[in-house]
Amino acid sequence: MNAYRHSFDLHLHTFFSKDAADSPESMIAAAKKKGLSGIAITDHDTCDGVEYLRRKGWIRSDGEAVDGFLIIPGVEVSTKEGHLLCLGTTLPFMKGRRATEVVQAIQERGGIAIAPHAFDRFRAGIRQEVLSDLDLAALEIFNAAVSLRRFNDKAATFATHRSLASTAASDAHHASAVGVSTTSYDLRKLSLSTLLEAIPKGGHLEKNYLSPRQAMQKHFGNWFRGLRSVPASRRLK
Repeated sequence: MNAYRHSFDLHLHTFFSKDAADSPESMIAAAKKKGLSGIAITDHDTCDGVEYLRRKGWIRSDGEAVDGFLIIPGVEVSTKEGHLLCLGTTLPFMKGRRATEVVQAIQERGGIAIAPHAFDRFRAGIRQEVLSDLDLAALEIFNAAVSLRRFNDKAATFATHRSLASTAASDAHHASAVGVSTTSYDLRKLSLSTLLEAIPKGGHLEKNYLSPRQAMQKHFGNWFRGLRSVPASRRLK
């Protein structure tokens, strides 16, 4: 079977994250418009967005793509040592648990662990001494919303020295930022299992930073939305 290149945004947030702006449907539409083959739903410490998309039929139980588009279930966990991405499965609420414990839980459920915006001390990046002890599938070496670009450079150097696979992602918190930075893989089939198998082997990284306008939307939007109290589930009605 021939392999075809597929591009993914492996780290983004819907309004099921308290600090994000747009609905899951808006993020999907933005990704499709940019020609992506799929996105990972990695809301902060909640899998409610993933479960919502399951109910809507966007995520199949067998991991196959829906209408040529793949939604990767996931979550960004605020571990004791910093943020950690879970891809390929959902998790119970694990905020505040040790990163090693979260990685173990991810693997037990058939998922993979990726450290996002590593070394970014302004955005809960995991420190090097902790990263060295984690069984990661990959390291996010390029985050389009990183606080300082040197943190991406440091992550890239660490991944090279540790022979870790690399990923790039938008960390989008609103639809206009989806697909700004992506990772592409040559897959024989567009499915969750083939993608999870490919990520630890490495892919092709498309590295672009958020525009000044997108960055302002994210940072000011995060502050404003942090004050809101209306649950995402109510805004979907």
